[in-house]
Order: sequence, then structure tokens, then C-alpha cells
Amino acid sequence: MAITDWPASERPREKLIEQGASVLSDAELLAIFLRVGVVGKSAVDLARDLLSRFGSLNGIFAATEHELSQVHGIGSSKYVQLQAIFEMSQRALNEQLQQRDVFESPQQVRDYLVLKLGGLAREVFVVMFLDAQNRLNATEEMFSGTLTQTSVYPREVVKRAMHHNAAGVIFAHNHPSGVAKQSSADELLTGQLKQALALVDVRVLDHFIVAGNQTLSFAERGLL
Repeated sequence: MAITDWPASERPREKLIEQGASVLSDAELLAIFLRVGVVGKSAVDLARDLLSRFGSLNGIFAATEHELSQVHGIGSSKYVQLQAIFEMSQRALNEQLQQRDVFESPQQVRDYLVLKLGGLAREVFVVMFLDAQNRLNATEEMFSGTLTQTSVYPREVVKRAMHHNAAGVIFAHNHPSGVAKQSSADELLTGQLKQALALVDVRVLDHFIVAGNQTLSFAERGLL
């Protein structure tokens, strides 16, 4: 059955207008973006296929053009539009973090990091550089590869902190395995970086591990 044949109260667009975007499921939000389905499938059905194939919205955003094109009804134009939406979402959250103390809206920090790291298939280590008012100056991907295989050099982090005139930093890295749990290597690295940055009066405010839509905060766990 086509979405136009559904009761008005169940159609994604009408639900969004009447009740707001937050009440819609991931599939319904994605269906609004897709606009139309394919023969035998509504836009919601197609959205569910995408979520089933890639696991989550983050998984869809992280998919390559080739991977998305394997789904019937999804071509290069949809891939380009998805990437544009993804980038705008990151920039919007980045702007908000630049305008206020990040600790006034800790959930926005988590949302930003999940959007940035949650769908990646490789492990990356990023640093958020903050000013004296805990506003975001910049976010940089410093290293790529598992922390046991790729060295994270404290001197490079210190160098970039000085470049950004940072008063504080927040570290984050992702676990593509999907498990948001710190390892002994994670704790050792955090301690080494904290010691190095203390020499130049830069505070380490937190270290997040991102696994899909899950996050773990070292500060909340008392690990800093």
C-alpha cells in the first residue's frame, strides 16, 4: 500500500507537522528524505531496508556510494543528498558548541561525537580543543587505527593544543566493534596525555569512547 493510501494521522509528513519530528521513528524520518519508494515498496519500506542493511542512521551516513547503490532505488543523487545532510548536521552541532560552554549542554557533545564517529568502520582518535570558557575552537582527527597498533604521540597533541591556544581538551575515539568499554590501553594513553598537557597548563576535561550510538565518559566513570 502506498503511503498516500494510509490514514493521514499515520503518514510521516503529516505526523511531523502535527506532532513534531521527535515522535517519528528512524524509518519514518528517512522515508521523508527518500520521498518515494520503489515498485512494490513504500518509502517507509525502503527506509526499513536501508536501516536493516546498514544497522542504523549512522551506518547509512557512513556507507560509501557503492554500498548504497546496492540497494534498489538508491542512486548517486541520494548519496550526495545524504552526505550533505550529514555534513550540515555536524556543522550545526559544531556551531552550537562554539557558542556556549560545552558543559551547559553535555548531551550535545555526545550527539556531536556519535554523529562524527559512530558510523566509522575504522578506529580514529579525535581531540576537541576548547577555550578558557569551554567553548569549542576546533576538532581534529589526530590519529587513525586501533590504539594498540597506531601510536598516539603526546607531543603532537600538545603541539596542536598550543596552536589552537587551548585551555582544555576533550578526547574521543570510537570502537567499531560496538562495545563502549575502556581498555587498559585507553586508560594508559589518557594518563600519558594528561601528564603531557599539564606541562603546558591544558586541562583534560574528558575522554569519550563512542560505539555506534553509545558513549562512555571517562569523567563520569572517575577515570580522569
